[in-house]
Order: sequence, then C-alpha cells, then structure tokens
Amino acid sequence: MSAAGLGKKTLWHHRARHALAHSLRVRLVALFLLLALAMTVIFVIGMQRALSIGWRDAARPLVMDYVDRLAAELGSPPRIEAAQALVQRLPLSVRISGPQVNWRSNPNEPDYDHPSNYRLRDSPADANAWSANAPRFFERTTVDGHRIRFGLIVQAWHDRPRFIGWVTLGVLLLLTALAYARVRHLLRPLDAIRAGAQRFGAGDFAKTIPVRHAHRPDELGELAVTINTMGADIHQMLEAKRTLLLAISHELRSPLTRARLNTELLPETPDVLQSRAALLRDLGQMRDLVTDLLESERLASPHAALHREPTDLAALVAEVVAALDAETNSSSAAVQNLQPQMPMLQLDRTRMRLLLRNLLDNALRHSVDAARPPEVSLARTADGVIQIAVRDFGPGVPDDQLSHLAQPFYRPDTARTRTSGGVGLGMYLCRLVAQAHGGSFAVRNAQPGLEVVVSLPDTGE
Repeated sequence: MSAAGLGKKTLWHHRARHALAHSLRVRLVALFLLLALAMTVIFVIGMQRALSIGWRDAARPLVMDYVDRLAAELGSPPRIEAAQALVQRLPLSVRISGPQVNWRSNPNEPDYDHPSNYRLRDSPADANAWSANAPRFFERTTVDGHRIRFGLIVQAWHDRPRFIGWVTLGVLLLLTALAYARVRHLLRPLDAIRAGAQRFGAGDFAKTIPVRHAHRPDELGELAVTINTMGADIHQMLEAKRTLLLAISHELRSPLTRARLNTELLPETPDVLQSRAALLRDLGQMRDLVTDLLESERLASPHAALHREPTDLAALVAEVVAALDAETNSSSAAVQNLQPQMPMLQLDRTRMRLLLRNLLDNALRHSVDAARPPEVSLARTADGVIQIAVRDFGPGVPDDQLSHLAQPFYRPDTARTRTSGGVGLGMYLCRLVAQAHGGSFAVRNAQPGLEVVVSLPDTGE
C-alpha cells in the first residue's frame, strides 16, 4: 500500500475513533447496533438450544413411521421405478443394497455409514448421538434381505441460510441507518443549544435558543429553556452592573471636577506647592480612570456606536506620534514605519486616536532603559487587512501572562506603583476599539520587547 493510502487509512481510523469518543450520536447508534447484534445472537442461540433439546424425542415416532411408509412404498424386493419416483417427488436420496437390487439415486453421494455425513447437528455431542441413532431413523431392512437407506438432500438448505443471512444483514444495516437518522433528529436541538451557549458566552443575548415543541418540551427542550433563563439572568445582571458603573462614573465626574478646580485655586506658596501638585496628579489619575471606565462600558456594549468618517490612518499615526514628541520633548518618541499609499478607511477617529495613544504610552513606559525607542508600523497585507504594529524593546512579559494583558485591571508587574503605570485599562480599551471596528488584537513577545498587532478590515470606499 502506498504512503498516501496508509495516510488516508490512518486518517479514517482517527476520524472514526474521534467520532466514537466525542459524538453522542455515533455512540448511541453504536450502542443500538451492539444491542441489536447481542439480541440477535442470544435469540438465535436460545432458539437453537431450545430446539436441539427436545425435537428428536418429539419427532422420532413421526420420522420412524414416515420412513416405514417410504420403505413399504418401495416394496420387497425394492422396485427401482418406485425409488426413482420417490426421489423425484421428495428431496431424498435412496440407496438400495442386497442380493437382487443394488442401486443408488446419486452415484456421487457420500457414504452415509460415516457419522459426519448425517445432518441436523448442533454440537459434537449432538453429532455423536445423532450418528448413533441415525440408522434406526433412515435405514430399513426388507424381509428378502435388502437394506434401504434414505438420505436428505440438503443443498437447498445450504443455500437458503446464506441468502437469509444476507437479507438479515441488509435489514440490520437498514435499521441502523434509520436509527442513526432518528437519533440525529432527536439530538438536533443540541446544535441549537451549543450555538446559543456560544452566543451567550460572547455577550450576545438578543437571540434565545429555539425550543422544539415548547408546549410539550422533552428533556432537551427543558434544557434549552433552562439555558435561556440563565442567559436572561446573566444579561440582566450584566446590564445592572453596567448601569451602576455608568451611573457611578457619571456621578464622580462632577465632584472630581470641583475638587480639581478648588485645588488649582490654592495659593502657590512654597509650603503648599508640593502638596498641590501631588493632589492635582492624583485627581488627574482619578479623572482618567473614570473616563476609561465610561469608554470601556460604551465599547463593551454589543451596540457600541462608532462615529465613522473617512480617515487617513497614516496621517493619524503621525499626528499621535508628533503629540507624544511634544509632550516628552523628544524627536524620537516612536520610530514610524508607514507603508505609502494607504487607503482611506471608515474609522472612528477619536477611538483610533485613543488606541494609538494607549499603545504608544505603554511602549514608552517599558522602553525607559531600552537601547532603541519604540517602533510603530502600518502596512496592508495581501488579503487587504490593515495592520498596526507597535513594538517596544524592553524586557517583555512572561509568556503565561500574554493572554491576560488585554483583560481589564490586569497588571503584569504587581510591584509597580500607580505612579509608574496605569490601572490596567489601556490594553483592554485597545482590544475593545479594535473589536468595535471589526478587527482583532494580538500580543506577542518580540524578543526583545513586546509587540502588539491590531488588524483592521479594509473599510475604504
């Protein structure tokens, strides 16, 4: 067999084993098939044993009487014409041996003196008993010394069970196919339940799981109703949490604004100046935290509203980098690597500026002792995807923390203070902005440093 053939055979074997291990439909049909085979075998063996126990005793008088009638019909001495007529009428073979007549209906017929040529055997013990009793059933001696032996022609019996076996196998396969179709129909609600659970897990509670025969649901229907109820409760709790968080954030903005205003009105005397600056810094962080919370809740909503407009993404990147250069008094806050002739995209400029600013702030924060400044690149792939990549050359993060970087309030360095880092919402907001635009967000260790890649669909006209 060729390597390709072996590969296909192995692949089929793995698929079958995987289906048997993970598919409830396949396991139920296999169970049905095994049960049907077991019942068939038990029934056949039971019937054979039942028939083999008492049929001889019950049929012996009838068979002996019938053989006597056949021998009398042939006469004494036996007449060959009568024997030929008997063979033509019945599935029998006749052998006559004696002083006057020696004749066989079938010259090629085996010797019936050998025990293995007698029929209707069920086991070695039954064969021995049948062979010992067979001459009394099928052999008669006439008064003139002729011995007549009757035999059964069982070729038709050989062919018929084979035919019946194929028919039985075909019927069993048909029943298996019907059982699989029925099981598949019965378990079809599991597909809807799985899809509904995935929607609920992704935060989409708009569409519930359909319930088959809602007026008279079965176990799967009751399970779908229970999951729908659970989804509605989770949705209600999330909406209550979001409403509470939005309300608290809104309510905090006014006192924070008043506190900042009052702090700025403090006299700039030497004994107050240091405390005044620290207080303004803390109030600024609280303001940024409230703003980020409000923005994250807006973007996390499944109906996040984006104010899309034609945007030159390369110009927007250059604008954000220039603003960072002005704030840091540096001409190399980030090295730009922008692909020319980028298309105009339908983007929310404010949210995209927030994404770029957070990514560059994070890269600058981890590039304090790095040999090279951060890099930001913009390119368009062959399949039309726009990619924004921001990389720093700092120490990076452990691989087991990469998947948590875009979670809210996650800080990989627990030893950092609030003054040296954010509160853990920057990367989370970047992921929400990318997803709101229909894109994706990925983080990887670039060795050295960390690289964040935001992929956006080409929404240009």
